[in-house]
This record gives sequence, structure tokens and C-alpha cells, in this order.
Amino acid sequence: MKALTVVPGQAGSARLDDIEEPSDTDGPVLVETLAVGVCGTDVEISSGAYGWAPEGRERLVIGHESLGRVLETPGRAQLSAGDLVVGIVRRPDPVPCASCAAGEWDFCRNGRYTKRGIKERDSYCSERYRIEPDYVVKIDPSLGHLGVLLEPTSVLAKGWEQVERIGGRAHWAPQRALVTGAGPIGLLAALLAVQRGLEVHVLDQVTSGAKPELVEGLGATYHTGMVGDACDQPDVVMECTGVGSLVFDAMEHMGPGGVVCPTRLSSGGRSLGVDAGMLNRSMALENEAVVGSVNANRRHYQAAADALARADKRWLARMISRAVPLDQFEDALERKPDDIKVVIEVGT
Repeated sequence: MKALTVVPGQAGSARLDDIEEPSDTDGPVLVETLAVGVCGTDVEISSGAYGWAPEGRERLVIGHESLGRVLETPGRAQLSAGDLVVGIVRRPDPVPCASCAAGEWDFCRNGRYTKRGIKERDSYCSERYRIEPDYVVKIDPSLGHLGVLLEPTSVLAKGWEQVERIGGRAHWAPQRALVTGAGPIGLLAALLAVQRGLEVHVLDQVTSGAKPELVEGLGATYHTGMVGDACDQPDVVMECTGVGSLVFDAMEHMGPGGVVCPTRLSSGGRSLGVDAGMLNRSMALENEAVVGSVNANRRHYQAAADALARADKRWLARMISRAVPLDQFEDALERKPDDIKVVIEVGT
């Protein structure tokens, strides 16, 4: 069968390979892959920035944002042939640590977790794969191909869970949320904020096109410019760009008792001039907090599936800017100015 593979750490190594059918040791559930979403992580891995192949292997199957159809399943899995499913990305470490043993592998304490398509496990951009029942999430069939948005939504579902837990440490009645960045992560963060009944503001650089239209389609307000001009003292800031300066801007401008949640990794290597003493004073006096989210466990995947099932399917469909056949994967890995979410079509 065909699969999209790379040599981790080697730029330009992405190619379509013929690989063996998935082994029964990967799990009893056999899934036909329908589509795989492309994100910044896939682009970075294909550029040689990072990634780890399975032990004893040179190449890694990538593509961790999956959508598939069940072909075979054991009766105990509470799945049926034909179900639309998404595979969870992270796996607990083999020890396991206390967090992994409790099903909180997104909080792994010793770093020995694995991640399909990223760290030491093949992923989902192959014609078929096998998986354990505990790591399959069944989606509402009404989502159809839009189920490919589930994995990134799970990161935001976790982010909102963490924000609400921290905010709930005392009386908290949030009203305004600011989302920085109107890429797929930012738009999904805004969707979940709207579903919570908040007044939502989204800040990005572009002044026209799909991003402002999608934000307005949610009933949210789109802004360009500076954080302080976009929303006065938001109760929640979902930082969805990975730009380090925006994290500190958000911390400076959030309201009393507010929570900032970074959801993207910064590239590093850049120093910022920050008045650390003033920042500490503000956070302590105003009871402010910062909490990050960049992966998820099963609970968050299920929350994301519920959120997408409630969403306007026409709005979700507008997030997918391009669908590219598997044999044209190079085009999918090339970012274009109007892209929001690019999808590789594997099956039908």
C-alpha cells in the first residue's frame, strides 16, 4: 500500500512509498484512511527540522491529523465497519509515569511518550492502518470529511478546559475572549469561544479574504493592529500564532484574573526586552495566569468531537481551502498565501 514517508532530520526526503500492510501488533481495528490534514508540524518535519523514526527504521510515516473509515473491528471495541473515526496521536510511555497511567499522557512526566507521525511511531498518511480501540474516536457521521479537523480541535478543547479550571479557582464570570491568529488553530479557538457564549475578538495581520470572513461568520469581531487595540482587558487570551512577543503583549493587556493560553510552539532564538519585574507585579496583584496546550488526551478528543458536531458544517467547510490527491502531496506541503487548512485526500 502507499504511504507518505520522510527521513526525519533530512530536508526534501518526503516521498510516496510502497509499504507493508499494517501489522496486527498495531491493534485489532483496521482503518481505511480517507484524508489527512496538513499542519505546520508536517511542514517542519518534511523540511528536516525534527521528527523521530520508529526504532530500527530510517523512515517515518507522517500525517497525524487523520480521518478514516473502519474496515474491521473486534466486537468489544464498540465500533462497527463503516464508522468514521479519528486516531489519537500521542501514546503513553511504557513505564508508565503517574500521569500516563491515569490516562493523562498529555502530561507525561518522563518524556518517553510516543506520537504517531512525529515521535517513534508511524502515523496515518497511508492507505490503511491498524490501531488499538482505546485510541480511536468515533465521530458524528454528519461531519463527513470535516472530521479531519478533529485533531487540531482537540488541542483547543484541552486549552479551554485548562483555562476554565484555572479561572474557576475563584468566582469567575468571563465575558470577553481574544484570539491572536486566524489560522486554523485560531479559528477553531474562536469557534469554541463562541460556543461558550463569549464576546469574541480575533486579531490577525491580513486585512481581507477568507480569514476576516470566517471570523465574521462566527459572529465574532476581526481586528488588525496591536493586542491592546483589539480588545480591552479580555478575560481569556488564546494565543494561536507562536509569536513570542504576542504572548507577552497578551499578558500585559489581559484583565484582572485573566488567563492566557498559548497553543502554538515558538521557534526560539529571539530575545525580547521584557520588564520582568512589572510583569510579575501585575500577575501577582491581578491574579493572572498562563497555561499552555499543544497536545491532548482522549477526553479532549471527545470534547472536540462534540464541539464539531454542534458547529455549522457550512462554516467548517470554508476552513478547508484545498484538498490535494495523495500523489500530489508536494503541493499540499507547500504553503500558499490563501491557505487555511490543506487536506491530503487518501481514500474516497
